[in-house]
Amino acid sequence: MTNSELLRALLIVLLASVTTIGLRAFPFIAFGGRKETPRLIRYLGSVISPAAIAMLCIYCLFSHWKSYFCLWGGAEIAAGAVVVGLQLWKRNPLLSIIAGTVVYMVLVQNF
Repeated sequence: MTNSELLRALLIVLLASVTTIGLRAFPFIAFGGRKETPRLIRYLGSVISPAAIAMLCIYCLFSHWKSYFCLWGGAEIAAGAVVVGLQLWKRNPLLSIIAGTVVYMVLVQNF
């Protein structure tokens, strides 16, 4: 790796780090102190996780059927059912996504 390639890689990492820190700090800067969090922001915080899970499930099922319709999508349907079931039962997006991913990977790798 030449010096210019190393410098370029370091600049990319630095830029990505500064952007990530800025995005993470923005809510605290915008709504910190004595300001009350706007109702719209609280509402979005309560609905984005379930909406993201629903979007991932639908994307998974439709992208598979579009490309590999002959395989019937059994692994995707099973993993999607696990995600939806766990989300309805435990209401924990992280648990739902991880469990669905594990079920999908086990089914795809073993069957």
